[in-house]
Amino acid sequence: MQAVKASGSKIENRLQKALWKKGYRYRKNYKQVFGKPDIVFMSLKIAVFCDSEFWHGYDWENRKNDFKSNKDFWIKKIQRNIERDYEVNQKLEKDGWIVIRIWGNDIKNNLENCIAIIEAASDFRKSK
Repeated sequence: MQAVKASGSKIENRLQKALWKKGYRYRKNYKQVFGKPDIVFMSLKIAVFCDSEFWHGYDWENRKNDFKSNKDFWIKKIQRNIERDYEVNQKLEKDGWIVIRIWGNDIKNNLENCIAIIEAASDFRKSK
């Protein structure tokens, strides 16, 4: 687990580079925002999280039975990650933030869709 990056993963970098190329300016892994989002648009109060399927429990009800060894540890760990994601979403939304969570496979396979979601949130905030 020590090889797992807390920031600067391939999926984060791919989305960040695409947004930068389109002219969006943001902060990366900004510690002053609760939950330390991967991408933050401070003036618009938009927080973007790039979630990997394994660590954040994609299709969790089906996948949690896949573990062959150390099952109790992994189930507890990933369920806590899912709970923490929910807590972060609730706190940020309560504070007026738009929270966007994007799965890693969506970034890999549908990058333009991911950018469109962020652009829609940006346009929504700019129109208010």
